[in-house]
Amino acid sequence: MIENIGITATGIFFPENIETAKDLELKTGIPEDVIINKFGLYQKHVSNANLHASDMAIEAARPILTKIDPLEIDVIIYFGSPFKDYDVWPCAAKIQHELGAKNAYAFELMNVSSCFPIALKVAKDMLVSDESIRNILLVGGCKESYLIDYENHRSRFMFNFADGGAAALIGRNGKNRPLGSSIITDGSFHDDVKIPAGGSVLHSSGNSIKNRLHYLDVTDPQDMKERLDLVSVPNFVKVVNKAVQKSGYKLEDIDLLLPLHTKKSMHQELLKQLGLPEEQSIYLDHYGHMSALDPCIGLHIAQLKKQLNAGDLVVAVSAGTGYTWAATAIQWG
Repeated sequence: MIENIGITATGIFFPENIETAKDLELKTGIPEDVIINKFGLYQKHVSNANLHASDMAIEAARPILTKIDPLEIDVIIYFGSPFKDYDVWPCAAKIQHELGAKNAYAFELMNVSSCFPIALKVAKDMLVSDESIRNILLVGGCKESYLIDYENHRSRFMFNFADGGAAALIGRNGKNRPLGSSIITDGSFHDDVKIPAGGSVLHSSGNSIKNRLHYLDVTDPQDMKERLDLVSVPNFVKVVNKAVQKSGYKLEDIDLLLPLHTKKSMHQELLKQLGLPEEQSIYLDHYGHMSALDPCIGLHIAQLKKQLNAGDLVVAVSAGTGYTWAATAIQWG
């Protein structure tokens, strides 16, 4: 029964090293005040060379294991960045092993930055369809700060990419219930953002390294912006509205929005379209963008700030290149 399924616990982890807006000014040539006021970023966490996506995912999950025996976890789903310790490598298996969750099977759910609302839906649906599953651990890591080429003017605007880990335990506790979800994919954006080399189209080689083809690149930034500006906020509003409606609510019932980190103008326009004041959202201006982790991190921060009350309607919403927009509503308490 859906009524028995809820978010039992959350966890987050950030590496110690911090890059400020001033540090980013030196890397990008963009003035510090523009980075803060336009891009909405005061600082972000950046890992060192020895700390990887799987490690940060594991560390985010460890606090949750103080509330549950690892042997009681039945499924582990990695929903984090596809940029992991190694290419073509299942980090979910490492996470299962390191956490001692010997009874859990583990797999990975990949949809870049849109994945947390989707992972909530998948976990809820699995618990509904299989009564033998008691607890599902959603866990993700991100080290995408390492994918930015500050010498590439086409893609360096993604300097808000940061590093960290996030986790959420979904079980049969009857509280903090994931409700309706909505997902939109517009595949016309499939070729706009990618790492050019390393896949089957362009194998890794001396030339691909020399030509810096192992970083994120944008084929035509202006063309993508013109097409994306027309649909981005409208699609955010559509998925939020549909997720809320499928949950038996209206937009005006939303108490808290948990979005991914975007530039400040987009964040403010989304709130305006949804009829929400800024205090009814979590804006990660001291953390940056961490692939699919942002709404999960926002959920944890909201709990720390005591911004959640019993009966609140919370919406996790995100979007990822490709392009997919996703939202899942949560009835808190």
